Amino acid sequence: MRERQGLEEGIAAVKGLTQALEDNVGLIELGEEEGDEGVIAEAEASLRSMQGEAKARQVETLLSGEADANDTYLEIHAGAGGTESQDWASMLLRMYTRWAERRRFKVEVLEVHDGEEAGIKSATLLIKGHNAYGWMKTESGVHRLVRISPYDSNARRHTSFASVWVYPVIDDTIEIDVSESDVRIDTYRSSGSGGQHVNTTDSAVRITHIATGIAVACQAERSQHKNKAKAWEMLRSRLYEEELKKREAVANATEASKSDIGWGHQIRSYVLQPYQLVKDLRTGVESTSPSSVLDGDLDDFMEASLSQRIEGGAGEAVADLD
Repeated sequence: MRERQGLEEGIAAVKGLTQALEDNVGLIELGEEEGDEGVIAEAEASLRSMQGEAKARQVETLLSGEADANDTYLEIHAGAGGTESQDWASMLLRMYTRWAERRRFKVEVLEVHDGEEAGIKSATLLIKGHNAYGWMKTESGVHRLVRISPYDSNARRHTSFASVWVYPVIDDTIEIDVSESDVRIDTYRSSGSGGQHVNTTDSAVRITHIATGIAVACQAERSQHKNKAKAWEMLRSRLYEEELKKREAVANATEASKSDIGWGHQIRSYVLQPYQLVKDLRTGVESTSPSSVLDGDLDDFMEASLSQRIEGGAGEAVADLD
């Protein structure tokens, strides 16, 4: 039903754009015949507004992978640097939460490890919404922040790093077979604010896949059983995402996203001092308003990364409706 709904919406959008194009072209021809500049100006304005809709629909066509329509997990990990990097990780957590809220996606916090003084050491989110994974899949990588540190009494400029990892929630159409003998399951006490049954029992669960070293954790539920079930879902999704990376690497060894995620592979820099600039190092897309980007204005960066995945760049293929 979800696939059918997506196809119906896509077909309806194309038919709507086609009809609107024909109608406005007809109005321009009529206006020229009758010398009515007002009708011509109105039709041309309508055509210009259609460009934005056509571009948005074109980006949507890039989200055609087998898991692109699914919900997604988002992991954030602070890099080396203590409080600075942990504070940066918490800023990224807020940025992606605000982006999801702008798109009216639902956000669930599955796991958060708070920093000793400020920020977070790590966090895992579940973002629910149509094409959530498709939109976010190019965000995996290392994010770099340059700013005057609020934690430095000498007001020196600091560089901080945090890594982001995105992988899809797999549904019943995708089978991932993992045996309990292939994993190690650890339990521990949940962190965070106290309450009934919180911090008193080992309800949090971490599952490590022995062969790959992939580890996932969940502490969102009070019940160890529920946390374990959610952790199993996350592990299957991570293993599926690993398989997707292998397929992509075989299909296109030169694609930028195929490099291993590590501290030497920054995908985006956020500079707050001495100047204001956010730059994606893969696509060259820039923004001189870091405050807007950190408040969730990420669509331009995501669209450019998605466009880069097809040869020639999809962004150049939008027809000029003028």
